[in-house]
Amino acid sequence: MKRRTFRVEGAGRAVAEAVAGELGLPEAQARALVDVGAVYVGGKRCRDAKLRLTSGQVVAVVLEEGGTSSLAQAPEAPTFRVLHEDAEVLAVDKPAGLPAQPTEARVGGNLVDQVSRYLGREAGLVHRLDRETSGVTVFGKSARATSALAAEFREGRARKRYVAATGPGLPASGKVDLPLSKDPSRPGRWRASRAANGVPALTYFRTLYAGPEFCVVELLPHTGRTHQLRAHLTALGAPILGDARYGGAARAAGTEAARCLLHAHALELAHPDTGRTLSVEAPVPEDLLRFFTLVGVAVPSGAVPEK
Repeated sequence: MKRRTFRVEGAGRAVAEAVAGELGLPEAQARALVDVGAVYVGGKRCRDAKLRLTSGQVVAVVLEEGGTSSLAQAPEAPTFRVLHEDAEVLAVDKPAGLPAQPTEARVGGNLVDQVSRYLGREAGLVHRLDRETSGVTVFGKSARATSALAAEFREGRARKRYVAATGPGLPASGKVDLPLSKDPSRPGRWRASRAANGVPALTYFRTLYAGPEFCVVELLPHTGRTHQLRAHLTALGAPILGDARYGGAARAAGTEAARCLLHAHALELAHPDTGRTLSVEAPVPEDLLRFFTLVGVAVPSGAVPEK
């Protein structure tokens, strides 16, 4: 990431004017950086190019992210589909490739912004899926509902089922309780190891198919750590197909895995209004489903098991 930071000297200049002056940019380009959400004032994203700054404020500008300019034309983002909606809850199927929330460099082109536009107000984000992970994501439609849903995840009451295609070698079933910590030697990765001072993480799994080139697996995470399933499967020696960051193969049995083939298939949690169990399921996308079809394995259905 390429970022420039400066401290405001004097007061009264507008954000766009200050960014243009400090970075040597045309003011129109500085305004564009504000418009896409790449400018932060005092650590908070600023969307008002005319905001007057005060002396001593710190302004940060994200110029590039992932080697791409913040002002580069963003590709058209895939859109979600609604799985369940009532007065308090919206559950959607997040497509693979769609970020869950705005990146540091820009707003728009992410699930939170899309859902907020759909609702006509700010969506209550409860949990997040990785960019390449598809599947069930829930939002609260009020502050009370968002808080209640978040508590379901925080207190471990929400039951989640994921499915994935992985490398070969998984046992028939098992439990992984390796703590997770950031991998200092590989930025952006998490490692599952007892050797580091990591956060607790627990995953149960059931192998639906085990072959010489790949496995198809049902995953039941009891915690919701960053990259938990990806790191746990890698620790078992069977990284998810298409997961380049964790060493997953890009192809198996002549079938392409163009992205990390992980899908949040089902979610069960208490409805914030009625307290009754709300069950939501997202169909397995075609790129992952073809691995089920290839070996004649049925996608799991019904209630989410505890383990």
